[in-house]
Amino acid sequence: MNQAASSYLGSNSNTEPYAKPHTGLSSNTQTEKPNTKTSGHAMSLKTTIPLVALYCGSRAGNKPIYREQAILLAQRLAQNNLGVVYGGASIGLMGQVADTVLAQGGEVVGVIPAFLLQNEIAHATLTELYVVNTMHERKAMMAERASAFVALPGGLGTFEEILEVATWGQLAQHSKPIVLFNVQNYYQGLIDQLAHAVNEGFLSPEHCAKVVVCQTVEEVMQAIQLATQQPGSLQTEHV
Repeated sequence: MNQAASSYLGSNSNTEPYAKPHTGLSSNTQTEKPNTKTSGHAMSLKTTIPLVALYCGSRAGNKPIYREQAILLAQRLAQNNLGVVYGGASIGLMGQVADTVLAQGGEVVGVIPAFLLQNEIAHATLTELYVVNTMHERKAMMAERASAFVALPGGLGTFEEILEVATWGQLAQHSKPIVLFNVQNYYQGLIDQLAHAVNEGFLSPEHCAKVVVCQTVEEVMQAIQLATQQPGSLQTEHV
């Protein structure tokens, strides 16, 4: 990660941002205070393949298609030798994508703040699980580990996460793919708002175009691969 990006993401703050990796959680973890002893950047990495950040809901949504498309995307990522970095939960679409990738023999990295352990219930069988102190640390770590960013349907947290990495792209802090997976037009309102911002002169067409809208899993995979340096392999440089 370059010096400018490091400063912007806050990785050189006074408190070390990354927590000690957990290899598993006991059955009563959700009621215990998690071990949040930090270890700085000396992380024990177990992943061996590029990771795609998946932003999605801790709920499953009201329509079966949201879950179905999340499963299909997770399967395709694993089949193409791409891992996932996500928010570490075992519930909702978040838990579904993790379960699916793991079932395919893929690699999944979870990052969850300690205060969310009870609400989101951390996934117990991930390749890597990090318990951090704040949402800012969670997002910074996910951004640094990811080679691309994809938003599935989700709520306020999902909106904020994908728009933040889009903002970082606008500020030239990274050149990684940013994708809105517009399952059954879920993101049409946001797409219209971005177009409105362009029309009103608050967002340049060039910066708006950094957010790629995809309607199918195949389009998502193509959008990720189009940003590769070499055919068939993702960029792996950090934010």
